[in-house]
Amino acid sequence: MNRTGVVKDERYLKHDPGAYHPESPRRLEVIYEMLKQEDMAGNFSNITPEPAQEEHLLWVHSDSLVKIVASTAGKPSYSLDPDTSTSPGSYEAALLAAGGTCKAISMVMDGTLDNAFALIRPPGHHAEKNRAMGFCLFNNVAVGARYAQEICGAERVVIIDWDLHHGNGTQHIFEHDPSVLYFSTHQYPYYPGSGSFQEVGQGQGEGYTVNVPLSTGYGDAEYVAIYQNILRPIVLEFRPDLVLVSAGFDIYEGDPLGGMRVTSQGFAGLARSILNMAQEACGGKMVACLEGGYNLQGLRDGVRAVLREMAGKEETSLGEIMDRANQGSLEEILKTSQRVHGRYWKSLQG
Repeated sequence: MNRTGVVKDERYLKHDPGAYHPESPRRLEVIYEMLKQEDMAGNFSNITPEPAQEEHLLWVHSDSLVKIVASTAGKPSYSLDPDTSTSPGSYEAALLAAGGTCKAISMVMDGTLDNAFALIRPPGHHAEKNRAMGFCLFNNVAVGARYAQEICGAERVVIIDWDLHHGNGTQHIFEHDPSVLYFSTHQYPYYPGSGSFQEVGQGQGEGYTVNVPLSTGYGDAEYVAIYQNILRPIVLEFRPDLVLVSAGFDIYEGDPLGGMRVTSQGFAGLARSILNMAQEACGGKMVACLEGGYNLQGLRDGVRAVLREMAGKEETSLGEIMDRANQGSLEEILKTSQRVHGRYWKSLQG
């Protein structure tokens, strides 16, 4: 059994972007209810979040963005972009989302916990240095990566993003930085429009952005095979001190915003793949942050499957999942990934 922590707090429910908005408080309510079930209760350490400090936000965001989001506190409704609105409690929730991520990272880095899942909202990976967008106010995983480096002694951090949508904010914040490796699988072309194979980082960070854009229809077997054949060799070559995951559940087969076919078993397989590589690279130090996921059943069941892998309650067979892959579509993606990213990673060179 692993010592697995979960960040949860009722104050996250006070962020309400409006009636009929897909990123609703109900997303966390169904997850928190699931954690009370008999087979889940008592298996996880609760992590009570603390608000992120302004100086920590300023590691990745501009002063102007922090001030704009802060100015929404207590206001009935404020639109930051066409998809992204706030309510009176949104600023507090956003501070607690970034701060909860940092607290989970601190407890994993100091050995109090083996791994952790920050069950937080609002999500973060679309938030740019200067701009809130795509349901995101602050970039939780980016703040967490810098916190790990500045406060917890990590030198190299990998951020793995399996959300349906490309994490434009995370990529842009770190694209010049060789100490933070960003890996993303995502539906493409799709919102927000970034994440092509050609985007590999810039300057000293060239090669440390690894995008694997996917057309619709990829399922459990193809996803796990991509992570095993492309991500795993890169992570073991990079040797991070910490593995962070932007865990979006909108690649679920029934998600209203997506076109992928991942099931709860696929999420378990992705978690198992990442946990295994984290164990080899950095003693298992892994923290996941909740991003998207808008089918409530898929979100609940996916988070449950990931948590059971993290806690060591289950150990999914990756080989059995990969045996079901559509070899035609998979082979093309693997060949292109190896050609593009093999320029930077010896482990991918044939």
